[in-house]
Amino acid sequence: MLLHSSRTGSKWQELQSRLRKAYRLGRRYPGDSFFRGIVLLAGLAVLVIVGGLILVLVSNSWPTISTFGWRFLVNEAFDPIHQSYGVRPAIFGTVVTSTLALALALPLGIGAAIYLAEFCPRQLQVVLTFLVDSLAAIPSVVLGLWGFLTFAPWLQQNGEPWLQQHLGWLPFFQGSPHGLGLLAAICILMVMILPILISLGREVLETVPREQREALLALGATDWEVIRHAVLPAARSGLAGAAMLALGRALGETIAVTLVIGNQAAPPSLSLFQTGYTLPSIIANQFGEATPGLFLSAVLEAGCLLLLITLLTNILARLLITRLTRGIPRT
Repeated sequence: MLLHSSRTGSKWQELQSRLRKAYRLGRRYPGDSFFRGIVLLAGLAVLVIVGGLILVLVSNSWPTISTFGWRFLVNEAFDPIHQSYGVRPAIFGTVVTSTLALALALPLGIGAAIYLAEFCPRQLQVVLTFLVDSLAAIPSVVLGLWGFLTFAPWLQQNGEPWLQQHLGWLPFFQGSPHGLGLLAAICILMVMILPILISLGREVLETVPREQREALLALGATDWEVIRHAVLPAARSGLAGAAMLALGRALGETIAVTLVIGNQAAPPSLSLFQTGYTLPSIIANQFGEATPGLFLSAVLEAGCLLLLITLLTNILARLLITRLTRGIPRT
């Protein structure tokens, strides 16, 4: 008890001394105090903007929240004519397209990042990095038009029939090919998030100290063993952060997905050939025609749900990164 109180007292004295020192420094250098105030205001402004956005969305969504309650999440139809609103197919489409696009892009992105950071010749690395950054700069509407005009017809005529012929025993590749549908949206999202994974993954891998690689090489390890035991464990938190950023991009993508997903709610099934829609596509399709009342409130509640999913994804990403960084020595 006495030892605990003495430690508490010493910490309190140390805190007081630090505060007095900061106060003296603030009086000696008023520019530092001004800079601290500006930075504090900038940080508070972010919180105020996010809080105001949530407040506006919730207040304008309240008519449908009070009318439908939890039924808004499980209803199948989004029907302004009969005043029946639900976003269950949209939630399903958002989750399926985003998670499967990330699952397909993650091994490709990390593999390409490993090649660029560890094995690629310097001159070729500059060219490939420029091409990856150029792919990230392509507007989403351009990718959506390419998917609608070129990729979806090819998928209907060649891609989906081939998958149905060779993998038709799986429930994911059953049904009639449509071209436009969940599979097209997944592929477009995969193309869109690949540059994020490759660029961020390469930068994270290059921050791993060279000494860790040389130490394992000196012990006779192969290149794969060096990457597996030295590079990837040290970079796992950064790679997880890159994956979460890519997932956030996939969750919020609107125009490209709206053009290729079909925008028709099909009966519930596991088939990726079926059409569907997502929360962003509902907002894009319905907001221009939404009239004040339950219709507009339902569209805004869809936006509120999308914001909530994005915030939960960021919170989970922060918890995951915090857990992954435990036990990693700081260099």
